[in-house]
Amino acid sequence: MVTSIARKALLCAALGLAGLATAASAATLKIGTEGGYPPWSMVDAQGKVTGFDADVGHALCKKLDMKCRFVVQAFDSLIPALEAERFDLVISGMSVTAERSKVISFSIPYATEDSAFVLPAGSPLLKAADQKTLLQGLAGKTVGVQSGTTQGAFLQKYAPDLKLKTYETQDQMQMDLSADRLDATFSEVTPQSQFLSTSGKGKFALADYVVKSSADPDILGLGIGAGINKKNTGLKTKVDKALCELIQDGTLKTSSEKWFGVDLSNYAACK
Repeated sequence: MVTSIARKALLCAALGLAGLATAASAATLKIGTEGGYPPWSMVDAQGKVTGFDADVGHALCKKLDMKCRFVVQAFDSLIPALEAERFDLVISGMSVTAERSKVISFSIPYATEDSAFVLPAGSPLLKAADQKTLLQGLAGKTVGVQSGTTQGAFLQKYAPDLKLKTYETQDQMQMDLSADRLDATFSEVTPQSQFLSTSGKGKFALADYVVKSSADPDILGLGIGAGINKKNTGLKTKVDKALCELIQDGTLKTSSEKWFGVDLSNYAACK
């Protein structure tokens, strides 16, 4: 009887250790993100990454049967870190552009987003009818953009007469706008709209003219995608398949409407 009990105890212990080993060896998907670009990517008071791209990351991990681990760092350092294999993916509201594609691969563009200027309420440029009028009106003025973004590259090409000021985060840029150290900011519509619904409410407004990515796809990109190391072709295939499933089953639509109030899912990418 003692021997039988001992054998059972040993068997249970062995099974328990096997279970722990399986859990410990479960693959982890390391995801680089900025964490300071609401509502795409934010870090809450407890250090948890939230936002639309966090939802995308968690949904991908579930599809791929992997555990998620987010690595938070400055936006303009994400691509060099991905090249150095410090993480597997970049999911951080990153536009798929020809320039970036020279050094990293991208998933399908899972979302689409336009760009717009925020100016002081009452500025006549808010009613500019076209890009030429708006950019000419900003000549000599100081416009804020986030460092490493397509919006900065766009203004360098199309508005060389304005004074471009770059910031590590959206928050820093918006604080300078609120403190009258900037004449305008240029970013994607959704983070600009969030600013206008919070600290910028009543004092600033979104320009009527919205810059579509189709205005210059080479610079503004083909949509928002996940960055992947060029060496990791197997991961790209898996991520593309999973993202299409998440678009088609409505997962991204639900998350997009939760964070943005609109559906930014790029249905055309999976046709």
